[in-house]
Amino acid sequence: MRRSGKQRKAELQLKRAVKRGDVAPPEAQPRRKHFRRPPKLGHSLDARILADDASRAARKLQSQFVKLDPVFLETTKHLAATLPLTRPIPADVSLLGVNHAQGGHIVDDQLSVPRRPKRKYTMSKDDVDANEQGYFRRWMTQTDAIVERWHNQNNQPVTSSTDLGSAGSSVPDTAVQEKMPCPPTHFERNLEVWRQLWRVTEISQILLCLLDSRCPSLHFPPSLESYLTSRKAKVILVLTKVDIAGPARAEAWTAYLQTRHPGIPIVQVEAYQQKLGEQGRPVYESHLPLPFRERLVNAMRQVHEEMLIPPERVLSDEAKLKRWNPPVKREIDWNGLLHAHGKKVGSVVGGAAMPKGKGKEDIPDDTQELEQEGSDNDGQFEWQEPEFLTVGLIGQPNVGKSSLLNALFGIHKVRASRTPGKTKHFQTLFWTPDVRLVDCPGLVMPALTPMDTQVLCGILPISRVSAIPFCIHQIGQLLPLETILDLTHPSANSAPVEDKRTWRNGKQPTLKDNKRLWTATEIMTAYANKKGWVTAKAGRPDIHRAGNAILRLVAEGRIAWAFWPPGTDLTTVGSSGGNGIWLIRDTDQHTQELDEDDGGSGYETDEVESPDEGSDEVSDEDGDATSEEEHQDANFKSATVGRFGVLAIDD
Repeated sequence: MRRSGKQRKAELQLKRAVKRGDVAPPEAQPRRKHFRRPPKLGHSLDARILADDASRAARKLQSQFVKLDPVFLETTKHLAATLPLTRPIPADVSLLGVNHAQGGHIVDDQLSVPRRPKRKYTMSKDDVDANEQGYFRRWMTQTDAIVERWHNQNNQPVTSSTDLGSAGSSVPDTAVQEKMPCPPTHFERNLEVWRQLWRVTEISQILLCLLDSRCPSLHFPPSLESYLTSRKAKVILVLTKVDIAGPARAEAWTAYLQTRHPGIPIVQVEAYQQKLGEQGRPVYESHLPLPFRERLVNAMRQVHEEMLIPPERVLSDEAKLKRWNPPVKREIDWNGLLHAHGKKVGSVVGGAAMPKGKGKEDIPDDTQELEQEGSDNDGQFEWQEPEFLTVGLIGQPNVGKSSLLNALFGIHKVRASRTPGKTKHFQTLFWTPDVRLVDCPGLVMPALTPMDTQVLCGILPISRVSAIPFCIHQIGQLLPLETILDLTHPSANSAPVEDKRTWRNGKQPTLKDNKRLWTATEIMTAYANKKGWVTAKAGRPDIHRAGNAILRLVAEGRIAWAFWPPGTDLTTVGSSGGNGIWLIRDTDQHTQELDEDDGGSGYETDEVESPDEGSDEVSDEDGDATSEEEHQDANFKSATVGRFGVLAIDD
């Protein structure tokens, strides 16, 4: 309520009189409580409240990574403009080995996945949360120390020489000393996201660990392997995106993984099929071909049969053998998995509290601790056969967990997107009445994998990558980007400048050599010139936008690439002709379609159906929606067919 001038003057005089002591201070008046009328049903305020709740839930499950050092950003930005890319690309870069994963004397075996600390039924919810928070902080400190030592061992000092040749000249001897600094590595730093993995591995009896067939070893680091070994659930390795890597590489990686991990079943899958859409353009929809489905179901059946056999410690004791019961459902309709259909397929079922069928011999550790304290639990735990066989899908972002679920169901039931990390909360759905599937959000596992390799594999969202020139330089050492994107060197658009420098005999570069020298900055500049992207104020080529678009083309699989496993014969790799890891396909007929309609893919970037009303899935708030224009009508060569973009990033 507004007050008049006389009222304000009287209040001021009273305040001064109280301060002088002439008048006693007035009694404090109680503050009026303002009661807000509850909003009507369907009011816009309801939608706002729901949006705020969804936003808070999304931030709670948002992945967290370490920020890059500003000195690293400035140094790599300078080197990306001065260091030329190696051309032709050596054949050995196609082998995924130590150079792409680790270096120095520190190995990945020292890293670990955080494990849920033991708990007792007597602990309250706050006690359990405080225990997990304290354990996670200790784990973060240990992991950061290991990563810091690895980073320091591989981070050689950079020469600050200014005697660098121009983009069209030979590289002086002093420039050879310069090299890109060792980049950091990223791993999940949000406890809430790790809790999703804990819950999925606790309720699952069979775990499908999905690996990208283009670089499987990067998606199955020793930290994840050690964690899965400690769990009681059986593990099956599933190689996804086989049609991108090709059958030769897929078979080579399968043989390599069988040697490294004997006893673990390995299955190859494809998640899409091609159909003709409007105007004869190819459209790709979720579909798991029958041969791949049969291999996956047979592997699950074999693992299930092994779980029905008592372990050695039970077979050696007749008393335990009489009381022993299998931890899984005995009868499974495996034929129904091959031809799953009906309204129940893909619907929400069960949850974390569903019984898994535990007997006295399979009581969890926290319950065994209660028994050690003297509590009488005889007869308390009676075995109950599980109602379902629970199969969990785990893996890092961009391996295709959600796409595989949609392919198994035959329809879009879970969200799949080009941006990694779309699945925020684990989801439990029917496959058949006997089998339920649990989709776990993708987690960036602790591994000594450089940041640029994580960007190449699509593990990190491009919108959260700040060292774009550095990533373009590193990826340019593996892929001939100037050839794939059909770029024209920026120096070709400018008038030739007379070279007045003096050269030693045989050191002056020729015109042929000038055309081959490319830097990461020149690739971004050439792509920006080709697209017509300029900055708003100065009108210069927008190299940041161009670099962002190139990284998306690579990470989304529209530029097809794949590694060979270590130990592959270089004569097989040498057939690429200096093209590195680039996969050249005979698909020139699709180039025009790519230019017109962004690859002609039928990929769904929006959520078709929410499978779990209690899930916290929301859109990515990092600005990925504005990035479609950057790579829409990309004009690059034959390796960028639509189906590769479809299968690229779908978590």
